[in-house]
Amino acid sequence: MTREKALKLLHENMKNVNLRRHCYAAEAVMRALYERLEDGDRNEKDKERWGIAGLLHDADYELTKETAKKDHTKHVLKWLKELDAETDIYDAIAAHAFNYVEGAPEPKGNMSWALYCCDELTGLIVAVALVKPDKMLASVTLESVMKKWKSSSFAAGVNRKQIEECENRLDIPLREFVGISIKAMQAIHEDLGL
Repeated sequence: MTREKALKLLHENMKNVNLRRHCYAAEAVMRALYERLEDGDRNEKDKERWGIAGLLHDADYELTKETAKKDHTKHVLKWLKELDAETDIYDAIAAHAFNYVEGAPEPKGNMSWALYCCDELTGLIVAVALVKPDKMLASVTLESVMKKWKSSSFAAGVNRKQIEECENRLDIPLREFVGISIKAMQAIHEDLGL
């Protein structure tokens, strides 16, 4: 599957600009995490697959938002099968809903765990940007995110334990994981409207 096909699929099924931006953020972070995690046989095709997993992970959210705990990912997984997408993209998207959607599998492997861990973090980083005076990602620092991290009332819906799995599952310290994610999102700030 190419990024162009993935982007077309996303845009056909997701009209909300902010939801699309969340998917763009996850794509950018996944690409950065690929660079960090896959030391051996790095190549652009593998990096693109990681990005596509991030880009499409919530592609059916608008269709399933009323029954998300039961149905989220079911449509996108069907679309991926019809398009004969790579198995690791399919598996990562299915597993990103672990502990949220009934019957979602536990993540296995770096791609799946990376998506699971970064999904919630992108929302926290956006929330930190939005409380900055200029509302820009350029103003977000590791310290500003970690300060808000400690405040459970800030972005209260963000599952911090899910993000923290980066340490056990990916062997990336939390601060480094957050830093990688901030930098990746800052690199596409125009696409994110921040």
